[in-house]
Amino acid sequence: MSLRVTFLGTGGAVPTTRRNTSSIFLRREGDRLLFDCGEGTQRQMMRFGTGFTVSHIFVTHIHGDHTLGIPGLLQTMDFNEREAALSIHVPTAARSRLEAFIDAAAGRPSFPLRIDGVDDGDTVLDGDGYEITAFRTDHDTPSVGYALREDDRKGRFDRERAEELGVPVGPMFQQLHAGEAVELDDGTVVEPEQVVGPPRPGRSVVYTGDTRPTERTVEVARDADLLIHDATFAADHETRARRTGHSTAERAANIANRADAKRLALVHISSRYAGNADPIERNAREAFSGEEAFVPEDGDVVEIPYPDAD
Repeated sequence: MSLRVTFLGTGGAVPTTRRNTSSIFLRREGDRLLFDCGEGTQRQMMRFGTGFTVSHIFVTHIHGDHTLGIPGLLQTMDFNEREAALSIHVPTAARSRLEAFIDAAAGRPSFPLRIDGVDDGDTVLDGDGYEITAFRTDHDTPSVGYALREDDRKGRFDRERAEELGVPVGPMFQQLHAGEAVELDDGTVVEPEQVVGPPRPGRSVVYTGDTRPTERTVEVARDADLLIHDATFAADHETRARRTGHSTAERAANIANRADAKRLALVHISSRYAGNADPIERNAREAFSGEEAFVPEDGDVVEIPYPDAD
């Protein structure tokens, strides 16, 4: 089952010719989810071929570089005669402000639209085989991040061992893999644990939005396959990052290290690095002890493999 992240907007508050404002598109098999929706997101969706059929938009906070694209996207969906419902999730303290903004800029669309308030620890979406939870972040306005975690998968079925135990090929294999004991013709009972290995972990993606480094992020991002973290500035702008509610690349890497995250994507890159984001990436790579730290470009696609993939 595919799990794919498309970086639609990797820039900070001021867009550049190279980086649009914040937006992350995530596709898990048939589910299409959008995290933040800065100005121009719908054009990025066309440019990079994601389509508009998202079912949920997860807003980290209501600063313009994370929300100005919502009215345009809603109107485009309306013009395309969308009928499916859409849910927008936003920090509870900012819900009324987002509702007023949408009403003023776009009006209510003809398709069902729901705007939900979310808080730290809430299960925002209980999906088929995964869930998305909100977690508290530290910006200069009410803000949350979002973590997608898949359920554990069934353990591997040991066909060779099952045949050694006399289990005939066929429906009994499926029963055992589903956790049911089976009785053979001679009365022998074979238990699932005899032929099925331990549960295998699913995958996880964590997106912080704009934030200072926090202990809560470390907790939520534990063993994440991909942590997408604010890295607005390089290390030499630590004071400015802290004052404006952001992180440096080095601090983001330290958070990822403490969480044992496997990969680290650095986003919300300040326009001061419009021509060269190498200082951001270099700082992170020097500090990060996981598999990979990188600054994605707009349009980059990252596939998330299963932890036990060979």
